[in-house]
Amino acid sequence: MSLPRRADFLRRATWLDADRARAYVRLLALGQIIVVLGMILTSAGGLDLRGEPLGTDFVSFWTAARLAFAGAPAEAYQPAAHYAAELSLFGGHFNWYAFFYPPVFLLYCLPLALAPYFVALAGWLAATGYGYFEAVRRMGAGRVGALPILAFPAVFITIGHGQNALLSTALFGAGVLCLGARPWLAGVFFGALCYKPQLAVLLPLGLLATGRWRSLAAMVATALALAALSFGVFGEATWRAFLAEAPLARATLEQGLVDPAKFQSVFAAVRVLGGGVTLAYACQAAVAVPVAIALVVALRRSGDPLAQGALIAAAAPLATPFVLDYDLTLLALPLAFLLARAQATKFLAFEKIVLFAAYLLPAVARPLGQHLHLPISPAIVLLLFAVLARRVLAERSGPVAAQEAAPQNKTAGAFVPAV
Repeated sequence: MSLPRRADFLRRATWLDADRARAYVRLLALGQIIVVLGMILTSAGGLDLRGEPLGTDFVSFWTAARLAFAGAPAEAYQPAAHYAAELSLFGGHFNWYAFFYPPVFLLYCLPLALAPYFVALAGWLAATGYGYFEAVRRMGAGRVGALPILAFPAVFITIGHGQNALLSTALFGAGVLCLGARPWLAGVFFGALCYKPQLAVLLPLGLLATGRWRSLAAMVATALALAALSFGVFGEATWRAFLAEAPLARATLEQGLVDPAKFQSVFAAVRVLGGGVTLAYACQAAVAVPVAIALVVALRRSGDPLAQGALIAAAAPLATPFVLDYDLTLLALPLAFLLARAQATKFLAFEKIVLFAAYLLPAVARPLGQHLHLPISPAIVLLLFAVLARRVLAERSGPVAAQEAAPQNKTAGAFVPAV
């Protein structure tokens, strides 16, 4: 294949038509369902073939909730006590699943203590999954089918870990969807993300850049109110224990207590490639600062709240060193927005191939990092942010110029429509 043809292969990606895209999504969904069912069917006593609990990280949420319900919330932040409780409550002998979240998240977890482990896990995933689905569907203006939303690989990773990424995406998306008509409520949803501030770090900047003062005020007030409520419910000792455990969370990132390949940030990419901590932080800043500047420029030139929210969500994984593969669930929001806008007009150059790569990214990011020392997440997320910013700016300037010659195929439910 000649160089021009190779460039066109990526630029237009006409090979990625609606039928092929649907087939890929179906195969991906089927493969992931088989993996999940395989893990369940080969488990014994709630433990998988590795001896780890089904739901893995959810063990820490459920155990922390049980400790808090029993009147010992501070023990959730004492590694030895928390680990002993995990083993005694669940049974078996497995690695410790840490609970690094602020006491605000204990408020969210507390109802989990009322149910047995697997009932609580199923309820958690069902409730947060529904919120995720609705947020992404509405970000896509109803143009994105249910299967692509549910088959997004980050969803299956989140399910496998019993994690909170579906909740985070639901809250972020709900805030974006309320920005235009209900700015105060948008701020409440954004403030509720204070349990995971690394994903919300760019939200204050974005709200400031767009002059959304009511949303910013509601966000700050909600975060402070939740912190005060958790202080009142769990006491000063719990907050002291959380702050005392914070250095361990930092050591997890810096000292490789968790495999750096599981993280998907610029910082982690440098560590996977053999760079030191200082170099990793320098590279993280070298990417995060220009992205933040580009974000502000794009936001100030767009008056569309959905576009603004999609931009902030796409930039979020580039702004923090602490982002894991399940956190890439947040990318479902900009992916749905970009796909819907492309379906409504035309695909611009390289949009289809970037959409395709970003959609598949969560499925391959950790294996490539672990086995080939090839950390690709920052590059793919940066490309997604770039094509999204270009489209937002192009739409602000006027009607988007078509980059493809053939008309759109409006077939609903395809991840990438034919052109």
